[in-house]
Amino acid sequence: MRRPRRTLITMVAALLLGACDEADVPPGLIGARLPIDLELVVDGLDAPVFVTAAPGDDDRLFVVEQGGLIRVVREGVLLDEPFLDLTSLVVAQGEQGLLGLAFHPFYASNRWFFVSYTDVNGDTRVERYSVSNDPDRADAESWLEILYVEQPFENHNGGMIDFGPRDGRLYVGLGDGGGTGDPGDNAQDPGTLLGSVLRIDVEQSTTSRPYRVPLGNPFVGAAGVRPETWVYGLRNPWRFSFDPVTGDLYIADVGESEREEVSVQPGSSGGGENYGWPIMEGSRCFRPPAGCTTTGLVRPAYDYGHDEGCSVTGGYVYRGGEIPELQGRYLFADYCGGWIRSFALEGGVARDVRDHSAELDAGGGIVSFGRDNDGELYVITDGEVYRIVPR
Repeated sequence: MRRPRRTLITMVAALLLGACDEADVPPGLIGARLPIDLELVVDGLDAPVFVTAAPGDDDRLFVVEQGGLIRVVREGVLLDEPFLDLTSLVVAQGEQGLLGLAFHPFYASNRWFFVSYTDVNGDTRVERYSVSNDPDRADAESWLEILYVEQPFENHNGGMIDFGPRDGRLYVGLGDGGGTGDPGDNAQDPGTLLGSVLRIDVEQSTTSRPYRVPLGNPFVGAAGVRPETWVYGLRNPWRFSFDPVTGDLYIADVGESEREEVSVQPGSSGGGENYGWPIMEGSRCFRPPAGCTTTGLVRPAYDYGHDEGCSVTGGYVYRGGEIPELQGRYLFADYCGGWIRSFALEGGVARDVRDHSAELDAGGGIVSFGRDNDGELYVITDGEVYRIVPR
């Protein structure tokens, strides 16, 4: 894949908007500096979209490139040979590509990891692979298809996958299938997997599927509903993450024409939340544009307008040990706005929202975030990976 660097998240915004100008700190935000900074980890990457670490492995980072490669960074050095090469299987244009990577919690013993990508037909596939005898190389022939979802359009693929810190289940994020305004009304139809975060058990298989639906899922046994669905009513969840301490699930959902949002599911939840799209966009009515019925819909913990940005990038709650000032705060960004913010969650609502643009200036759009085994956080731009460090 060879194309301009402003890809993926830009395409979400470009559906209805041009690039947003970088703005000053909006009223109501705290712009006071914290003693934090960005430290370059690696550059020279080709459209990186995610970074993570394998459980029990503190020496390496794994970087996902949209074109289909998973790269290994060992002590700040980018290895020449990729961990896995899926370029022949992946279509990588706009919002499509290799989008997600999740190592099994027991990777050290079972050697499993999972990927999420859009295939050459533009459909979503989640697959399991194993590492080879060389720890820096995966076994490309070990693949097992876990999930296949047809995509009606090229955009709104979601792509995030992660294991729940408490239940060990695999969570899969899917957008509404694309188009403008969710023309198929997929996000409000739990009979389809689109517009949802799914929850599946990849330890168990059935005669018809390489996974089992956990009995605790909210729609098990419900007529006309896919039992894999954990929550729904989402447009394009570009990164979700769990707080490993509370179990809260943070979902950053890219908006359509006016609002960007971050929703938070409490760790005590049994699932089934409806986050409103396309009835609502953020905290406002979308269809219809006024007087919509919001009964049963969960409002976001935080949303903002397109005067401040136009494409939210989900991050993580900081639980590392190096920066006490960030402890328990959720960090996120906006690709168009170029800023990084954080907030503390209180009573399900974002409080003490702070702008960190002055101290965390990556010089461009923030594509994604990452977290290592120590809980320290990483910031990904169009070609670089940075680590958030104490100043």
